[in-house]
Amino acid sequence: MRKGKTVVPVLLVVWLIIGVIAAFQRGYFSDSDQNCASIGSTAVTIVAGPLNYVGVNPTVECPEMPEPSE
Repeated sequence: MRKGKTVVPVLLVVWLIIGVIAAFQRGYFSDSDQNCASIGSTAVTIVAGPLNYVGVNPTVECPEMPEPSE
């Protein structure tokens, strides 16, 4: 019965490792210019994991922030 309890965490770790590899291949870790959109796209790519290799291209768009009033 113990074997069934370790399968899900192992699959989750493998899923996330594949996502990190996909993010690395897309160059998300080498960009020095970090902003909301690039950090969000990196996180979504990691969470999408193996789906990246079947055509999923997750990206995040950040809304325009209003300028402060004077």
